[in-house]
Amino acid sequence: MGVRQIVALVHSLRDEVAFPIFLNEDHTHTLTEAVEAARAGFDAVVFDASTLPFEQNIGRTKEVVDALKTVNPAILVEGELGYIGTGSEIDEEAPDLSKGLPGPGEAKEFVDCSGVDILAPAVGTMHGMLKSMVLEETKKHLDITRIAQIKSATRALLTLHGGSGTNDEDLRKAIAAGINIIHINTELRVAWRRGLDDALAKKPDEVVPYRILPSVVESVQQVARSRLRLFSNR
Repeated sequence: MGVRQIVALVHSLRDEVAFPIFLNEDHTHTLTEAVEAARAGFDAVVFDASTLPFEQNIGRTKEVVDALKTVNPAILVEGELGYIGTGSEIDEEAPDLSKGLPGPGEAKEFVDCSGVDILAPAVGTMHGMLKSMVLEETKKHLDITRIAQIKSATRALLTLHGGSGTNDEDLRKAIAAGINIIHINTELRVAWRRGLDDALAKKPDEVVPYRILPSVVESVQQVARSRLRLFSNR
């Protein structure tokens, strides 16, 4: 689906459900991608220039913030700071994340100079999951003190990228320390794959998608429900 088609779908759903739905363009890497999403009607855009040197990251991100606010002053723009890994899939070994953890002063400068509404700082996690995390043999752990320091320094909304496979207690502490948004995309992908494997095993001769997919959707929904209960402390 294209960006305009996704916006039309979300707008139609807003008239039918009792809870708010927001549309976020995750990990754009160019001004063109970010502006396309803003013009289409996305509510938020993540611009990721975190692989660039600090000053270049600020400059590039500010350029995007200024452009998107011209398109829609109400749009939320998120910037990423520090090293959170480059993968989004299942990896064998964890990258060295210790080299790219920003301090509170650096985070404040980034927010103040770039003008972002939301900050995604590196705080010890990584995009994607390790195979040992999929098997629930290991868990990610977060630098809770760093989260609290960055929140205190910036007073910005904070996103935790790479939340999949993180220790539940760490997630509770991270929320208490100031995290506002948590990404769990890989956990949902793992649930999708497992649900699909189970559905195909139960119906090996089935070729009609709508007879296979309901149990796949339920598998994803179970993970989403469990995470929502954790995040809302219920």
